[in-house]
Amino acid sequence: MFILKNAWISIKRNKGRNILIGIIILIIACACTITLAIKNTAVDLIDSYKNAYDKEVTISFNRENMMKDFDPSQEESRENAKEKFDSIASYTISDVESFADSNYVKSYYYTYGVGLNGNNIEKAEIESNNDMSNGFGHRKEENMSSTDFTLTGYSSLDAMSEFINGTYTMSDITDNAWDIAFNGNYVFINQELANYNNLNLNDKIKLEDEDGNTYEFEIIGIFKENEEGNQEPMSMFSNSVNTIVTNASAVTGITKSNENLKSTINPTFIIDSYDNVEKLQNEFYEKGLDKNFVLQTNGKEATSGVSSIENINSFATTFLSLTLIIGGIVLFVINMINIRERKYEIGVLRTIGISKLKLTMQFVSELVIVSLVALILGAGIGAVSSKGVSNSLLANEINNSNERTEETFKNFGGPNMNFENHDHEGTKNEMRGKGMPVVQAYDSIDAVVDIKVLLELLGIGLSLVLVSSIASMVSIQRFSPLTILKERS
Repeated sequence: MFILKNAWISIKRNKGRNILIGIIILIIACACTITLAIKNTAVDLIDSYKNAYDKEVTISFNRENMMKDFDPSQEESRENAKEKFDSIASYTISDVESFADSNYVKSYYYTYGVGLNGNNIEKAEIESNNDMSNGFGHRKEENMSSTDFTLTGYSSLDAMSEFINGTYTMSDITDNAWDIAFNGNYVFINQELANYNNLNLNDKIKLEDEDGNTYEFEIIGIFKENEEGNQEPMSMFSNSVNTIVTNASAVTGITKSNENLKSTINPTFIIDSYDNVEKLQNEFYEKGLDKNFVLQTNGKEATSGVSSIENINSFATTFLSLTLIIGGIVLFVINMINIRERKYEIGVLRTIGISKLKLTMQFVSELVIVSLVALILGAGIGAVSSKGVSNSLLANEINNSNERTEETFKNFGGPNMNFENHDHEGTKNEMRGKGMPVVQAYDSIDAVVDIKVLLELLGIGLSLVLVSSIASMVSIQRFSPLTILKERS
């Protein structure tokens, strides 16, 4: 009690000096409060963006391993490479289901594709010049595929990456499309193909395989491909013009009815942690996956979208560090000057029997009292200021994510896309599977000064007190009372 009483008397007696110290700590507290609020909000936002991405694993060729001994100049090497490629064992839907039965896999989805010919529709193609230099002669544009159409089946909404990333956009769609899209023979076709064959919603198209088996589908949606995706400038049609979108169940039914059809399966597995990828890959090999395949993740995609926010977070961390370093140095210097000015007071108190420990405690108590008052005021001012500052720095990120969510929503047909009516597999996370940020918690970015910020601010304040108190601690221990009094006389 004696220490606190003397500390309070000393504070009132030296108002000017303590007001100066208080102002410095107040400025530091304001800066730290704003910085901590921005930093914590940025961290939460980064977590939100990263959590928006499912941790995905896909199967791809190990091209490096395939081409390891390949020499294009040697005929034998080319033959060996072709033989090696042809010998690669493909995987089936059953294999995918077996792969997914793992402790490391949370869920999975896939695309299932097969080539078919038209029965009552024609593939979109144009006549073009055979020799562009002289303009003579015409020929049909050749399709790389031996069939007219590629029927691509999606197992769920999460698998429809072209719509999620904006490559495809739904231009017309039936009201109940998403209630029936994943069950039955229903398709979405390219707008250019629809125009080419004069097709509309609810029309029925017939496709057939190379053995003459016919399959009928009903059109429930028409989509268009963004121009950025067209890599054939000499063609009037987009790349996806002869791609017909359906569900995986429909493709499975076709391949089961004709086992001679060649199909392609592209599965995506959702895992708990990227750390388990190597273990999962070994498990896939044990289950029969050809070792010319490897697993790849979307780790880079999951972090690429948060670079700007991470820059803000890094800036906040750097600014906070500089504030503390400069603030600590200034307070230390002021306290050194304070001790020198009160040298005679220290000598008198030591002469009348006050111990070094009590003197040190008194000087530290003075600084603690002034610091607490300044910290409280600084926290209040910083809380008010932090909202505007953080909004200006981070609001653009929230707006971008909201616009992206809205844009993807439109890709699927806008108002006709009613997610709430779906209970099929793959929609439990709605549109999160391909990195759509879930940021509902940030309707407005109010970087509030919560208990976490207050505790961090208190820790900063105490750290500054300890740093600036080192001067008084060392000086009091070093000063001799008799020497001080002699110098005074």
